[in-house]
Amino acid sequence: MANNLQELPRFGDRLSYLYVERARVDQDQKAIAIHQFDGTTHVPVAALAVLMLGPGTTLTHAAIKCLAENNCLVLWTGENAVRFYAQGFGGARHARNIQHQARLVSNELTRLQVVIRMYCRRFPDPIPGNVTLQQLRGMEGIRVRKAYAAAAEAAGIEWHGRSYDRGNWNYADPVNRALSAGNSCLYGLASAAILSAGYSPALGFIHVGKQLSFVYDIADLYKADYIFPVAFRLAAEKTPEIERAMRLECRKLFAQQKIIERIVPDIAKLLEISAEQLDAAGDPYAEDASQPAPLWDPKTFSTELPIEQILAMK
Repeated sequence: MANNLQELPRFGDRLSYLYVERARVDQDQKAIAIHQFDGTTHVPVAALAVLMLGPGTTLTHAAIKCLAENNCLVLWTGENAVRFYAQGFGGARHARNIQHQARLVSNELTRLQVVIRMYCRRFPDPIPGNVTLQQLRGMEGIRVRKAYAAAAEAAGIEWHGRSYDRGNWNYADPVNRALSAGNSCLYGLASAAILSAGYSPALGFIHVGKQLSFVYDIADLYKADYIFPVAFRLAAEKTPEIERAMRLECRKLFAQQKIIERIVPDIAKLLEISAEQLDAAGDPYAEDASQPAPLWDPKTFSTELPIEQILAMK
């Protein structure tokens, strides 16, 4: 199994994610065995991109080793997968993509250019070149509100706006609970793609300040098209256990639409990384993660300059 997402067709053949709660997860040869009160389920790890672990779940050392070796991201979540507590390590061993991401986000001009591309990516028609960023954000707000309204109208239910109480989950209406559950599933999938391709989930361009900022940036590209319609349809059908139903519907939809195959190429376009660059560079540490890497060597300053002179430079 590939150690990164450069082999997109092979990664794209995987299931998107699996949510497990109140279970024991163990290794079973090259698969994992999920033991629950009503029986045991065997899951081939090579076919899984994300494993979400909910409350009451235990995971053996052998199982996590098997999952890591097969580049399956593990997320420790709250009930119904609506909160992230921790996540595992990504499949890429090189630092090339995260360094490129860090350079872009650390320069105000290049960061602004990425932000503009992220917003423009959400509209089907080209954006006029004389639009300001503030106007672009206003257009995005209108687009999202229209998407909510269109989904509500298609489902035939009344929409009172996005609202939920993080401290009282059941207080929210069914459609808001479904939206939150679906968003979490999308965040898990985006996290798997970001980490497996060697980017940082924390180095966001639009969103800032959280360890999942870049995850939110990327997930926002797909919410209106995939999460909104399903959430409103399930709410209109008065679906029982709507959070669980939303997870199952999202998993089926993500597989049908092959979203997992789109995320990494979309990121490459946003950050202006060509397919040729990805293919040519490869991952020199894929087969041996412990292989030593070269030391940094400055290009602007001589290593023979006295350190007191370097430290005094402004």
